[in-house]
Amino acid sequence: MSDKLLMEMRGHTALITINTPPANTWDEESLPRLGDLVEQLNEDNNCYSLVITGQGEKFFSAGADLNMFASGDKLVARDLATKFSAAFETLSQFRGVSIAAINGFAMGGGLECALACDIRIAESHAVMALPEATVGLLPAGLGTQHLSWVVGEGWAKKMILCGERVDATTAEKIGLVEEVVDKRLSVERALALAANVEKQSPKSVAASKRLIQAARHSSINAAYPVEADEFVALFDTNDQTEGVNAFLEKRQPKWTNS
Repeated sequence: MSDKLLMEMRGHTALITINTPPANTWDEESLPRLGDLVEQLNEDNNCYSLVITGQGEKFFSAGADLNMFASGDKLVARDLATKFSAAFETLSQFRGVSIAAINGFAMGGGLECALACDIRIAESHAVMALPEATVGLLPAGLGTQHLSWVVGEGWAKKMILCGERVDATTAEKIGLVEEVVDKRLSVERALALAANVEKQSPKSVAASKRLIQAARHSSINAAYPVEADEFVALFDTNDQTEGVNAFLEKRQPKWTNS
């Protein structure tokens, strides 16, 4: 495995660390590697959630290494834009729960990575921005889409078009992050949330996540029958039987993700 991304399993949770100091930038090697890791975790029935964070205490990720764009080569630009969007789309579609532990600056592609996660926990000193337009670029890792969905069009325009940086307090206020914690505690809090995920049926979690995210591109009326279908489909799983029986027998369920 590339040492640009470190991964270890903590029970049913994969902890992924962006390890490209000093600023934990993304490049043509680490982006596809992220996608590969998420695909592997999708195939691992023992994995229910993932936490992603940055190495060190200053940067979650500063985004793209701008040296990659210095030549002005359009073919290089197309290749990298494709790698960014593919990696973060794969992360967004992870079947379990993904949590970004934002332990410092999350800029450009760094924030786009966090936006691709289901939940974002920021440390109190964290700063977030999509500053690509200040260097003649634009967010190409699904940032224009995910940021608009998460915080609304107004704040998305303020951050992207006006170059607004937001601190952790503001990020929580506008819904960019779900929680703010003290310095060095983001991973701990993210792992605690992941431990709560382990108490839920992984089959139910995966189906519920699909339904929640479907609201981004379908109407509520279209979702009604799909929700019913997903509910009934759970009765083909062992975890549905286990969950109901465990409740009736007043014991903890033993999930098998099957």
